[in-house]
Amino acid sequence: MYTANPNRYDNMVYNRCGCSGLKLPEVSLGLWHNFGDTGVYENMKKMVLTAFDHGITHFDLANNYGPEPGSAERNFGKIMKEELTPYRDEILVSTKAGYGMWDGPYGDWGSRKYLLASLDRSLERLGLDYVDIYYHHRMDPNTPLEETMGALAQAVRSGKALYAGVSNYDGPTLEKACRIMEDLNCPLVINQNSYNIFNRTIEKNGLKETAVREKKGIICFSPLAQGTLTDRYLNGIPADSRVRTDGRFLKESSLTEEKLHQIRALNDLALQRGEKLSQMALKWILKDGQVTSVLIGASRPEQILDNLKAMEGAGFTEEELALIDAISAQ
Repeated sequence: MYTANPNRYDNMVYNRCGCSGLKLPEVSLGLWHNFGDTGVYENMKKMVLTAFDHGITHFDLANNYGPEPGSAERNFGKIMKEELTPYRDEILVSTKAGYGMWDGPYGDWGSRKYLLASLDRSLERLGLDYVDIYYHHRMDPNTPLEETMGALAQAVRSGKALYAGVSNYDGPTLEKACRIMEDLNCPLVINQNSYNIFNRTIEKNGLKETAVREKKGIICFSPLAQGTLTDRYLNGIPADSRVRTDGRFLKESSLTEEKLHQIRALNDLALQRGEKLSQMALKWILKDGQVTSVLIGASRPEQILDNLKAMEGAGFTEEELALIDAISAQ
């Protein structure tokens, strides 16, 4: 049986999630990639235990993470049962529903039926009595927001989730959700969105500003822009890269010569700071204190340790931030 590192909390910073009592580690581990049935179970286990041994207490999933959908929850549940059961009270587990999960009219979007049924299935796969955060995964233009938020509130009232969250929402919809959840007296505490040097959507659609004003946490996925904010693509596209082996989320056509020029310029700045590009990109997410946690992905334990080094780096000067803005806008 695994025994956790007794010094696991010494070097991790834990940020309060908005104005709630919940704290998240600055770095959380996302199980979007590499935890499905196509992965190697022993490697998954090593990644999770390495993360926990270094103070990463938050593990983020969704019902459809895989492939196959549901397999990431099953594999993480197996790791929890085999190795982490004694540490359940030290661990945050989050999951989501909102994308297509099963056939028929009740397995997608944001209806009460889908969200509550999906949570039950997620708990079965995870082997848990509750999740710490349950998210609606994306805005639903056809279901009343009151219904979706009511389902999240019911999940919390039932004890099957401790907190509610939303993902991929914009600022105006978040503000409406906050008002509804206040009326329901339900702790909506966090927003999960894509955010990185190349993707500033949450700055443009009002989400970041609204979350700060409403005192809600922000957790960001894809901080390395599907690997483009690393040294992986400095000299073109490697044969074993995700572009060539997967291609679902990062297309070869997106790695234009202009994009490669941006990546190399950012890498030069990172080297001047004494960092890897990936470390600088992760540190950038947390630059203004408005983001609670950064969700990293990994394919091996060493990547997790490398990403944690980003927290050791120096802050940014105004000149460096302006240069990053200028490079990414080219």
